[in-house]
Amino acid sequence: MMFSSNVKTNQRPRPLASRADLRKKAPGFSTIIANLLLVLLGLLFLFPFYWIVTGAFKVQNVAVAIPPQWFPTDPTLDNFRVLFKNPVWRWGFNSFFVAASEMIGVCLTASMAGYVLAKKFFPGRKFIFILFVSAMALPKQVILVPLFTMLADLNWIDTYKGLVLPAIGWPFGVFLMKQFAQTIPSELMEAAKMDGCSEVRLFGTIILPLLKPALGALAIFTFINAWNDYFSQLIITRSTPMMTLPLGLATLQGEYTTPYGVLMAGAALASLPMILIFLLFQKAFTQGITMGAVKG
Repeated sequence: MMFSSNVKTNQRPRPLASRADLRKKAPGFSTIIANLLLVLLGLLFLFPFYWIVTGAFKVQNVAVAIPPQWFPTDPTLDNFRVLFKNPVWRWGFNSFFVAASEMIGVCLTASMAGYVLAKKFFPGRKFIFILFVSAMALPKQVILVPLFTMLADLNWIDTYKGLVLPAIGWPFGVFLMKQFAQTIPSELMEAAKMDGCSEVRLFGTIILPLLKPALGALAIFTFINAWNDYFSQLIITRSTPMMTLPLGLATLQGEYTTPYGVLMAGAALASLPMILIFLLFQKAFTQGITMGAVKG
């Protein structure tokens, strides 16, 4: 009893929260409005994907009906059956191979170029970086004619080499990697060199792991850019087996009619790899964006 009484006397009653503290903790009206706007914007951005997925299960007259039918009351798989009568797997493989190859190539070359421009001192370093930044302002259509001529001279038209290699030198990737490589402490590299670390080992075992968040963001950007590329691949490819998925789906459009259900089924399938890539690199992507915002 004595012990219990001492405990009760030593315990100090917790002060009740004042009304001012409650007002600080409770979300304000502006916060509620901002959250509602964010939810509405999120639903607005998700609506095209919802419309594509539901449209893939609609028959033609329902897909073009006015007023629109927001949800298929009589879903069908006929659109997928018609879609898979075409070489969709071949087109999908071409798109994935080209996008994955560009992603690996851009991450490798951009990380090396960005590291050299950020940490190596040589004459003309700033001028070369200005050239990379200036190249970002050039639209892709400007270089298509000389690029096509060069690929034709090399006999690379309608080949994987013609689709992948010209896209590996991406100026945006070099710019992004250079900005992140600047945040790496130079003392770390000097300590590694004092321990006898070679330049190749320094880049492979120290620099690349430190660039991992930026590489994750660049990998997503590169894959989505290559997967959605239509114009360049339209110029370079010739035969049906070498077409990528966007080009192949475009050939399904008829001269007088457009099979919207079939095209939406193809678009829904085409979106799956990008969603998978984002889920795989989501953590690195968010880390890369956050580091860029803080250290920019």
